[in-house]
This record gives sequence, structure tokens and C-alpha cells, in this order.
Amino acid sequence: MTDLMVDVPGGKVFTRSWKGAPGDAAPIILMHDSLGSVELWRDFPAALAQASARTVIAYDRLGFGKSEPLTERPPVNFISAEADRVFPVLRQALAIERFVLFGHSVGGAMALATAALHGEGCEAVITESAQSFVEPLTLSGIRAAKQQFSNDGELARLERWHGERAPWVLDAWTGVWLSPEFASWSLDELLPRVQTRVLAIHGDRDDYGTTEFPRHIARRVSGPAEIAILEDCGHVPHREKSAEVLRRVSAFLATTGTIGSIGGRNGPVVQPISDAAAVRTEGLGRSQN
Repeated sequence: MTDLMVDVPGGKVFTRSWKGAPGDAAPIILMHDSLGSVELWRDFPAALAQASARTVIAYDRLGFGKSEPLTERPPVNFISAEADRVFPVLRQALAIERFVLFGHSVGGAMALATAALHGEGCEAVITESAQSFVEPLTLSGIRAAKQQFSNDGELARLERWHGERAPWVLDAWTGVWLSPEFASWSLDELLPRVQTRVLAIHGDRDDYGTTEFPRHIARRVSGPAEIAILEDCGHVPHREKSAEVLRRVSAFLATTGTIGSIGGRNGPVVQPISDAAAVRTEGLGRSQN
């Protein structure tokens, strides 16, 4: 495990890498959620590195975790800005040529935006509980969370991961997403530019978005896409259904040239996984929308 601080536009970000098996397989880059950090991935990156036999790299966005703090609320275009301004500098600093992106929640949206803007190096994208537009359930979940964090005890839990910047982290999430300026946000302009393979994972009990999110993503990307709906699962599949996520991601990354043949014009096809009945998988070919 290796920790580094990397200069990016606006400050220094904290990165951590976990070595996989020796070889030249593209590393997996983790993009965290709205309250996330490298530490909040907990033991998942190490398990993912072992299961996929690839190096895994996670980083704290500016303002989060161990990266340098920010004082201003992020702009409403913060998702595309991360992909456009921060990721290419981070990629160059870490000498990454080819890569796989794995993003959780808003990190999933960032992963898709990154694949759209830097597709020449992207081998695959895995999204987990990713938003692709502003859905009523997302806003109601954020309002409920904001109310919950008004309790000092709850904010103290956030301080464990972000220290004294915890109030900024909370406002960076709730303030932007609940603002009128953000209401029309979507990935619709970027999704058709995603030509690599995509796996969209989503829990059927996610409090922050319905299963329309992964379906919307799969319909609109230009490359082959696959959906995995995890039953009896909420917003954090890599923690709630860790073994299933690791199995699904490893199988996805080990498969080449087959996903695009599933579904297509005749619509999604259900593929049961023999030892993981809790996972419903729908493979889609090239988007028709």
C-alpha cells in the first residue's frame, strides 16, 4: 500500500494504491461518493485488488479526507470539472496510460464523465449507485440526510473521516444538489461519448435513486453496457454486498468481446448468475436512443 500527495489544479490530493498481481493490466481508479474518502472505502480496495488481480488506486477529491481543504462551495458543474481539470493531471502525475474507472454514487457520474472526455485511455467503467440526472428520490434522500446531520453526534461521525472540514463536506453535497441551479443537471450530453464497456451496479433499495439510473446510463452510452441490480441492497453495494460486487466486477473485467452481443434491439436479456441469485443482470448492446 502506497500513499502519495499529488498536485492538481486547486491544491494537493491524497492518493493511495494497493498492488494487484504482477503484470500490465490497467489499474482500477476509485472515485468516491459525496461524503466519501479513501479511508471510507475501508477494506474494499484491497479486496478488489486481490479479486481482480489489478492495482487499485483511490484518491480524496480536494476538500475531502486527507486532501487539502477548500473554502468555497463546489460549482454546479463540479462533476464535469473533476473529469476535465483534475483527472488528466492526476493521471499524468501517476504515469497511468490505460485505466479502469470505478465510481460510487456521484463518483460514478464522475467516472462516466471521465470516460466521455478521456476515452482514449479508458478500458472500462464500473458505476455503483451512480446518479445520471436529478431524480425526486435523490433529493428527498439528501433532504433527509441533511436533517439527520443537524444532530451534532452525526456530524461527529463525519469528522472521523474529514476532520474539521466535515461541515464543508456536508454543504458541498447538500448545498449543491438542493440548489435550484443544479435541478437541470444530467449526464445526457456526455453519455453518448462513452464508447468503452460499462457495468452499472445498483441496489434495489437505494434511498438516493431508483433503478432507472443504471437503465438510463445503459441506454445512452455508445459502448456495450451491462446492468446488475442487487436485490435487498441499498446505496453502498460494495459494503452491503461486497462478495457479490467483487465477483461481478472481476467477471466483467475478465470478459472480453461478449457483452456487446447481449440484448441490443430486442431489449435487455436477464442473465442469471448461478451462485449469486441475488444479482439480476441485464446486458444491453449499443444504445438505440
